Amino acid sequence: MTVNSVPISGLLLDVRSAHIDDLNALLALEAQAFTGDRLSRRSFRRAITSGGSVLLVAVSEQGLLGYALLHLRQGTRLARLYSLAVSPAARGLGVGKALLVACEKKAIKRGKALLRLEVSDVNLTAIALYHKMGYRDFGHYDAYYEDQTDAIRMQKTLRYHGIEQSSHPVPWLAQGTPFTCGPASLQMVLSALQKEYQATPDDELEIWREATTIFMTSGHGGCHPMGLALAAQKRGLSAQLWLSEEGPLFVDSVRDELKKDVITRVHQGFVKQCVAANIAVNYHTIPLEQLIEAFDSGSLALILISTFRMDGKKAPHWVVMSGYDEHCILVHDPDFEENDDTQSPLDCQYLPIARDVFEKMSRFGQRRLQATVVLSKRGKS
Repeated sequence: MTVNSVPISGLLLDVRSAHIDDLNALLALEAQAFTGDRLSRRSFRRAITSGGSVLLVAVSEQGLLGYALLHLRQGTRLARLYSLAVSPAARGLGVGKALLVACEKKAIKRGKALLRLEVSDVNLTAIALYHKMGYRDFGHYDAYYEDQTDAIRMQKTLRYHGIEQSSHPVPWLAQGTPFTCGPASLQMVLSALQKEYQATPDDELEIWREATTIFMTSGHGGCHPMGLALAAQKRGLSAQLWLSEEGPLFVDSVRDELKKDVITRVHQGFVKQCVAANIAVNYHTIPLEQLIEAFDSGSLALILISTFRMDGKKAPHWVVMSGYDEHCILVHDPDFEENDDTQSPLDCQYLPIARDVFEKMSRFGQRRLQATVVLSKRGKS
């Protein structure tokens, strides 16, 4: 299906979704356009067939002149331009601009409000185009590409104009195991609030051992909010908790009575430890505006979400609030798929989630549990 037809330099350029039949031409263009960081046939095939990506091609009577690969992060308002390439023979004709405009239209149609991209700092032509199209710099990454050139990170708000965005410089960390999202999230906060803290895989597992519920829906148990608060306080932070219920958490996630009993006993132990440690536990949900006020004062929050809107699995998952704007809450997500060569850790940072979606996402299970751990430097809680 053609997204757009654009007359350029005497040619009629069609921008459309890529087909499997385009694979050979895409690989040939990739080889012409890039000396490193090339997409493979497998990556192009996945982009064509995946519901989470859009691969657009620009074609004319001369053949395939360019492509743009757009990733659409499910459950968020974020789109990311992963790659844009133009045939050397067609450069300067407006192919890149036509593809970028088509990507923005696609992103808006799919409900995205923010488009991000990375560009080599030596690619002055592309940088000039992005600036002209309204993209602004918001990051710089040393030796980002295979040839060790640096990358400039840019973004553009697609739907709204004049939005003020507030964020904190939170270092991002990937969880080392499928069950340590909570410890990895806490390590991000520790790294942001305590410059001397060194996040290590050993401490990630140690935090999990301190905070785990032992059992969960399957496999290893995740982390209890009280356990994370206690682990944070042990490492020098002040912690406050907001829980939407008082009883044992997560017992509905298992059927076995022995597992239910163990989860209950672990919960009761955490309650006693929080009392002994003078950690405030508020048995009601924290209003979003109060969460934002805490963020503005320098605190950071660990928030329990359900992953259903992100991957359809309804799993409990911990993330870090890393910013906000008028329409979205931004989060750092520790879950990163290393086996997907079209993804980047940057896809997991400052993810914009619409506020109404965030409110629904931050409720887990049948009881719609809401759990928030607000952490701050000592003396600022």
